[in-house]
Amino acid sequence: MCGETIADELTATVNLSRAELLKRWETAYSRSPPKGISRRLLEYSAAYHIQAKAFGGLKPSAHRKLRGTSAKVKVSKTVSISRKSTSLTPGTRLVREWHGKTYTIEVQEQGYCYNGETYLSLSKIARTITGTRWSGPRFFGL
Repeated sequence: MCGETIADELTATVNLSRAELLKRWETAYSRSPPKGISRRLLEYSAAYHIQAKAFGGLKPSAHRKLRGTSAKVKVSKTVSISRKSTSLTPGTRLVREWHGKTYTIEVQEQGYCYNGETYLSLSKIARTITGTRWSGPRFFGL
């Protein structure tokens, strides 16, 4: 492979369909990719394998180091997730600008007031505003 061919192949990875990227992953790793893997990671994997095929992959010493490191890592069966509190007190106003328009939501005891209607979730309000599925807390920056 010459340098231009490799560069062309690398550039072409962004134009591959998700199905083609998934197939490349399965070929490279001999298994299906993790559920919900991002397109970007699939593209990075495809690009890595193009380069590894052309220039060689990791040296055996690097493989040994990685295996040794992973063997030392002890995985805990309990996972503690620290989340910032998203509890909102009634009367709080959430303001979000979307496509040049400002939207204001007021937190109430029973839910959230938007445009004169009460909603039980911020996600439903985000969907009403955008027309697509969003995580409500993420859309409003919580």
